[in-house]
Amino acid sequence: MTHLSSYIDHTLLKPTATEAEVIKLCEEAKKFRFFSVCTNSYFTALAKEHTKNSNVKVCTVVGFPLGAMSTEAKIYETIQAMKDGTDEIDMVINLGLLKAEDYTGVVRDIASVKNRLPNNVLKVIIETCYLTDGEIIKACELSIQAGADFIKTSTGFGPHGATLEHVKLMKTTANGRAKIKASGGIKDFKTAIEYIKIGVDRIGTSAGITIVTGK
Repeated sequence: MTHLSSYIDHTLLKPTATEAEVIKLCEEAKKFRFFSVCTNSYFTALAKEHTKNSNVKVCTVVGFPLGAMSTEAKIYETIQAMKDGTDEIDMVINLGLLKAEDYTGVVRDIASVKNRLPNNVLKVIIETCYLTDGEIIKACELSIQAGADFIKTSTGFGPHGATLEHVKLMKTTANGRAKIKASGGIKDFKTAIEYIKIGVDRIGTSAGITIVTGK
């Protein structure tokens, strides 16, 4: 269980999340030894407080869930999350820029966030459900160019989350230059193991306890 737990970002991103639920998330993460808790930025400081003196990291989402806000807004949210003690940032790519083939804009948007956290992990969410295979490849390449440490499949708020086919494509494209995080729809042990077998380095899920206990 400990080995599988170490892949999991224990996630609570629903719009109705309360402080009590975030505290519960942190307690669960410590109990089951998950890699991190992943929350919206409002809760970063709270999550940091309730994971202190443990090995559980804090992950904050930025530009979530659409990715369509200004780069300056993403930068500010990142800076505040860093002040509040986050260890990792999961930012959403600007899909409109990608679709418009403004690749310079995509790189600038990502790099502007990465430059604010040179020693912290940046995961770039490319939201594969909206992309063609060609766009997935391009999004991976641009993310790597901009300094991403991980490329992540999904927010979990789109039409569907991770698929094995998309993750395989991302893994092949990254070719060791960035790690892969699969998220969205991974809710049981069997599915989690399938993703780990094809080489994902992290799994984002709100079903971590079910995955590691089968309950």
